[in-house]
Amino acid sequence: MRLDKFICKSTELSRSEATGLILAGSVLVNGESVNIASAQVHENNHITLDGQQLTARPSRYIMLHKPADTLSSNVDGDHPSVFNYIQLDKTSELHIAGRLDADTTGLLLITDDGRWSFNVFNPKYRCEKVYRVYLRDSIEGDIVGKVAADIRRRFEQGLQLQGEEALTLPAKLDFVSAKEVLLTITEGRYHQVKRMFACIGNRVNGLHRESVGEINLDIPLGQWRFLTADEISSIPQYS
Repeated sequence: MRLDKFICKSTELSRSEATGLILAGSVLVNGESVNIASAQVHENNHITLDGQQLTARPSRYIMLHKPADTLSSNVDGDHPSVFNYIQLDKTSELHIAGRLDADTTGLLLITDDGRWSFNVFNPKYRCEKVYRVYLRDSIEGDIVGKVAADIRRRFEQGLQLQGEEALTLPAKLDFVSAKEVLLTITEGRYHQVKRMFACIGNRVNGLHRESVGEINLDIPLGQWRFLTADEISSIPQYS
């Protein structure tokens, strides 16, 4: 993480106060003065401030059941921020791992561990995200018939999103009814789910994220909880 962030996680200093001390030469990393606030450090580094060794507070990992008409943002905008639902200190240190659109509901992951959140939505690690999708138009014909099979095959082979050259990674489509499907993807492009269904001439009227990897949404709307140790360690390639 950034050196200034590490100092904030180890003390009660603000980001600007931490930056000032770094520039003043008060911070040593492995015995050497570092005066660049954005320098990358690891919690295993020996970091001191005015001779006192610093130890970062444990990272926090949170599940929130996001309501509709809320923003995946740290601040309010046209809609209220999801952070209004979380009663914790120092929420400014937290960030969202995989944002959801204002009108989308479901599982939102929030943390102050940048490496963990990077792995959650890095397509390299193929962490599966499952969305329940409510469609404007019925899938023509029997949902277990030829039309549905053709659509399912297109999602498995990858779709060409408007304005992009690379096809989407293989996705799994399960039909619940003619207007409701479960979609499993392993990447997180901009408005990806909505754009995927636009590729087949349909429109998403409702979207709900049910799970990320082995982390399943299990709390009421608008509620939050800390993730368990097993849930945290379930993210691929995290150590």
